[in-house]
Amino acid sequence: MIESYGNINPVLATLIHAFIPLTIILVYALVAIWGERKIAGFIQDRLGPHRVGGWHGWAQSIADLLKLIQKEDIVPKDASRFLFKFAPFMMFAASYAAFAVLPFSSWYIGSMINIGVFYLIAITSVLTLSVIMAGWASNNKWSLLGGMRSAAQMVSYEVPTIATVLTVIVVSGSLNLMTVTELQSGNDILGFLPNWFILQNPFLIIAFGIFFISILVESHRVPFDLPESESELVAGYQTEYSGMRWAMFMLAEYADMLLLSLLGATLFFGGWNSPFGSFMSGPAWGFFWFMLKGLLLVFVMMWIRWTLPRYRVDQLMHICWGILIPATFINLMLVALWEVIF
Repeated sequence: MIESYGNINPVLATLIHAFIPLTIILVYALVAIWGERKIAGFIQDRLGPHRVGGWHGWAQSIADLLKLIQKEDIVPKDASRFLFKFAPFMMFAASYAAFAVLPFSSWYIGSMINIGVFYLIAITSVLTLSVIMAGWASNNKWSLLGGMRSAAQMVSYEVPTIATVLTVIVVSGSLNLMTVTELQSGNDILGFLPNWFILQNPFLIIAFGIFFISILVESHRVPFDLPESESELVAGYQTEYSGMRWAMFMLAEYADMLLLSLLGATLFFGGWNSPFGSFMSGPAWGFFWFMLKGLLLVFVMMWIRWTLPRYRVDQLMHICWGILIPATFINLMLVALWEVIF
């Protein structure tokens, strides 16, 4: 909130607001990429990175970043050059801009707008456009198929995602994510459980399950990584990209995972609220709890990726239109009925 900086120049305050989430994303991406490799190694009974940097190969992500910076930036001869170059930046910008409305603690939120949820859903829809843009501009059939798959699955799964978010809005009565978090303060359920929305209404447990499946699809994670499926489409819309432009896609993917996980933590698990009431609470602790909850959901995403096989396209569409969408709207009505009765 720029107002909270008192007499600081508005331009400087804006730069600070831009710098904080960007730093979080960059540090998180380096750690998460290394962590996912170690998790994959553990699940597959191998070591994973263990040479670069000494202890458990902690510097492997940094070495990869330096390698990508030095690689040649190749643009296919028949590609649409402007759109081809612009798509990776557009994809990352969409994820990055959405962090503005996430309440990282009781002290810090980038923008305290009253339509935070609406803004976040609207800005993340640009991700679909950037994937389609990359697929079409590459002038490659694998890339185009990947872009078309992405458009189909992301547009389809936007419906259950938004509908599950609506269930929380029905309970909270607000589109402001800071207000949604503040409504979950305290430990009044059964005298000791935190007032997280997922514990206040039994139908919100179902809503979270649908929400989590939907964000797996939205972030192109296995078993729903059909736009990039290596065994079928080489690398989908990323096939023709190399160097830093490919790295921008990877950064956007990991930023999207964190964004959607933090949104889930805000809507269902109390956001920056401590699970122990007033114990271990405050602005610094709030940031700790918020990130911990989000990173735990990211860990589950990684766990699923290295455990389950990929679905087919028809199976993916059936899960959405045949199961999740009807279940979501029935659940939305049940949540509303519960709120009216209790």
